[in-house]
Amino acid sequence: MFVQSFGDWLYATPISSSFRVTTWIIPTVQSIHILAIAVVVGSALVSELRLASVLANDEPAGNVVRRYLPWLWRALVVLLLSGVVLIVAEPARTLGNTVFWTKMALVLFAFAATVLLRRPLLREHAPPTAKAVSWLLLAVWIAVIFCGRFIAYT
Repeated sequence: MFVQSFGDWLYATPISSSFRVTTWIIPTVQSIHILAIAVVVGSALVSELRLASVLANDEPAGNVVRRYLPWLWRALVVLLLSGVVLIVAEPARTLGNTVFWTKMALVLFAFAATVLLRRPLLREHAPPTAKAVSWLLLAVWIAVIFCGRFIAYT
């Protein structure tokens, strides 16, 4: 009930209205959002596949993670900012949508797992569980992409 009334209030705000009536804002922000997703998933893909021993085995895992983690963090910031604009522009499309909240939970899980399990690799070697965690995180990022895509259909 609170989410619905908050969404209705947000929809009626001048900034939400201006985002909707300015024809180029939503498509531009959606494009930026998708490009940022590509950077996040690309960075995660390279890092996780290295930790799963699928590619770049000639390079220490910590070096690969060190190279791609900053790209992941920056792209997550862009995703957050562009996502906020999309929510403000069309709150009913997202705030009352179960798929949206599933996506947010998956992003939060992937973010926490990356902070807790990947940042230590910048100082140490990969633990024995790194391979299993890598496949799990790749699956989570793929699920985030699917959820993001299906928000429009729910």
